Amino acid sequence: MLPQLLVSGLVTGSLYALVALGLVIIHKTSHVLNFAQGEMAMVSTFVTFTLLETLHIPFPWAFLLAIGVAFLLGAMIEFALLRPAKTPSLLGLIIITLGIQQILYGTAGWMWGYDTKAFPSPLSDTKVYRVGGVIISEVSLWMLTVSVVLMLALLLFFRYTRMGIAMRAVSQNPTTARLMGVRVSWIFSLTWGIASVLGAVAGILIAPITFLDPNMMLSPLLKAFAAATLGGINSLAGAVVGGGILGILENLVGGYVTPELKESVAFFVIVLVLCVRPNGLLGRHYRRRV
Repeated sequence: MLPQLLVSGLVTGSLYALVALGLVIIHKTSHVLNFAQGEMAMVSTFVTFTLLETLHIPFPWAFLLAIGVAFLLGAMIEFALLRPAKTPSLLGLIIITLGIQQILYGTAGWMWGYDTKAFPSPLSDTKVYRVGGVIISEVSLWMLTVSVVLMLALLLFFRYTRMGIAMRAVSQNPTTARLMGVRVSWIFSLTWGIASVLGAVAGILIAPITFLDPNMMLSPLLKAFAAATLGGINSLAGAVVGGGILGILENLVGGYVTPELKESVAFFVIVLVLCVRPNGLLGRHYRRRV
């Protein structure tokens, strides 16, 4: 039973990690806690649903088009709603993202309705593979594979590309990066676009095994905040580690203790980490010397 719970926890944790990575990327670059991350992912998932069900576009093309829409959505939110704010406070930025969350939620309900819908997927949840004593479904295998590939691609992007290095420079010191010729405003839009894509992929992977409605990303977003808090809100590696640990903890509690406490694990993790290690497992605390 233990190996099965561990593998299932890693699959679930990989999805939490994708959403958490979007939160961490935005926070590192523009120091914003994006409470609209879940609704951005939800809207992109509904776009995919429309492309599949209404326009009858094949799944691979619908997926790519939805990813493009997700990137534009994230970039436009930063350009149209975040950038015009003149030296806002931390609370002001949080209120702006909460406002964006409600706008996207209401828009999705108006366009697609609040009824639960079945998301069409080419993957099967009944076809399973057996590896040793562990059983994993086809959809779970693809969820884990896509998440890991996307995380590795993101790591390579930040480490070896000029744009990724520029994003790292802006996250460390926007003023110095601007003096070195980096277009900081473009980097902010790119950051929001990438974060939106990460959320969209997570939403498209989650929808086939749960449901599709405007509330679909509420629980994953809370779990992603817990994962980012556990790993460190300013650490990309911490988001991945935090997502994996949280997914495994949830499954262990649900399997060995009681399923009723499974949903409470994320909040317990948030409270415990903030009390014991506020910077997270891999987070860093920067001290400013005067």
